[in-house]
Amino acid sequence: LDLGVDGFRLDAIPYLYESDEGNGEGEPKTHEFIIKLREWVDREYPGRIMIAEANQWPREVAAFFGSEEEPECHMAFDFPVMPRIFYALRSQQAGELVRVLSETTDVPDGAAWGVFLRNHDELTLEMVSEEYRQAMYGWYAYDPRMRANIGIRRRLAPLLDNSRAELELAHALLFSLPGSPFLYYGDEIGMGDNIWLPDRDSSRTPMQWTPDRNAGFSSADPGKLFLPIVQSLVFHYNQVNVEAQLAQSRSLLHWIRNVIHVRKAHPVFGLGDIRVLPTDHESVLAFVRSYAGSGSHFGDQPEDVLCVFSFAHNPVSVSLEATEFAGATLYDLFGGAEFPTVADDGRFTLTLGTQNFYWLHIEPRRD
Repeated sequence: LDLGVDGFRLDAIPYLYESDEGNGEGEPKTHEFIIKLREWVDREYPGRIMIAEANQWPREVAAFFGSEEEPECHMAFDFPVMPRIFYALRSQQAGELVRVLSETTDVPDGAAWGVFLRNHDELTLEMVSEEYRQAMYGWYAYDPRMRANIGIRRRLAPLLDNSRAELELAHALLFSLPGSPFLYYGDEIGMGDNIWLPDRDSSRTPMQWTPDRNAGFSSADPGKLFLPIVQSLVFHYNQVNVEAQLAQSRSLLHWIRNVIHVRKAHPVFGLGDIRVLPTDHESVLAFVRSYAGSGSHFGDQPEDVLCVFSFAHNPVSVSLEATEFAGATLYDLFGGAEFPTVADDGRFTLTLGTQNFYWLHIEPRRD
């Protein structure tokens, strides 16, 4: 913290303490320790955050936020959502995502969920059924070297076969979910991995900044790097690096920066509630993010945004219903294009391209 980091993760925090009376998960002594640690961090390093890593269901993880009187962690990772995003991308079924998002647990004021696609560990499959697990292995880890523990040790771009459509769809969903999105370094440029490295090291190779020596990561002798630079055919650092993508206006890096810019311009994404909408298509996920606004500063106004995602591998048409938005007009947040007005009964139809999405501002009818 003295070096200036903004916060830290409490790794596998439910298992910090054990006792003869309990089951070793979330023991009272664990919570007592976190409360004291939070007091110390707030006192000595105000503004820094503590993030709970607990691979459990949200209703169980919520205990690590503490209470208003005795706060614990500022944030906690939301694990159940992540594998279901990957399942939906291949199965073309949004049902499991709908179920998990509908069960999202509220958090205390000042706390938030941390949502993510990948991190420095394997893509854990502990929170899915054996049937789902085997399907995920078949889609994403057909080579046993791609697996570690109960999960998949691959980076995001190789997982998705470097599909630009899937990378955009996954990130668009990530940035529209409640909480704060976490990006794993290198995913913003579509970095590859090295499955020949042991265990979790496959996705921990140095960041690729330039096409120069050691990908611009270090001036040291290449043999002294903690892990080798990725040099595979598709993801070689000569082609996949920050410098190259900054020079390409249509690069993944520029696309992600644009999405982040739009997200930051609309506080509803960071502060709003979520309500999942029923659809008539099994491949489509739709939800409304709603924020009442605080009026505390310019731009922090009430807003409703409709987010629609199609996991289908072909164009689809979907019917939605939201009676509270009858007569409203929909506007694309990215280009401002106007969509047909919602009917008086709250029904409307949208057409989405293959693995596509919409973020639509909902402008209420002016009577």
